[in-house]
Amino acid sequence: MAIALKRTSALARDGVKLLVYGQAGAGKTSLIPTLPNPITLSAEAGLLSIAGADLAYIEIGGVNDLTDALEWLTGSAEAAEYQSVALDSISEIAEVVLGDEKRIAKDPRQAYGAMQEAMAHIIRAFRDLPGKHVYMSAKLDKSQDEMGRMLYAPSMPGQKSGQQLPYFFDEVLALRVEKDAEGIPQRGLMCDSDGLWLAKDRSGRLDPWEAPDLGAIITKIQGA
Repeated sequence: MAIALKRTSALARDGVKLLVYGQAGAGKTSLIPTLPNPITLSAEAGLLSIAGADLAYIEIGGVNDLTDALEWLTGSAEAAEYQSVALDSISEIAEVVLGDEKRIAKDPRQAYGAMQEAMAHIIRAFRDLPGKHVYMSAKLDKSQDEMGRMLYAPSMPGQKSGQQLPYFFDEVLALRVEKDAEGIPQRGLMCDSDGLWLAKDRSGRLDPWEAPDLGAIITKIQGA
């Protein structure tokens, strides 16, 4: 049996895959123009904030739209010009998939199970797009631990789906808005967990906090 040896150094060159989550209005969508030559798959009417960037996008209204978009991204010469793919947001896309499943299933529990399975396939398929950077945004989930502390993590419909989402990515960043000493709101990407906010950077190249610029973050991760 022939063994195909690969080098781990080539992984980042095949595209950086990022999940960013944050509260509504934090500016997750406004990160998209900072990606290298992106195309956006949008399941929510929230692209007005980047209208001035004049970026290409595909509206996602159902599972068939996702399938068509994936086929286009993997097989179209026109799609080859785009360096990055943004899914805004993966939480809303999951809601679209759940809506489709609820129309089919008689039992709501069955619909959530089917949605979870479908989303695992969708996330892997888009995450593993060869040669492209992939950015998925997600809503913010808040919960309390046994000590009453607030915990923050990416949100998906269905508790199990939300818990599994971070495991699909090497880079999970929290987009936070905090006031500085003068009371002025400042945006930043948290790249390392503090025990309350979930975050991770498996590349080991990012600082605990980075400016909200995905292009600069991709450059750091790729070691350029």
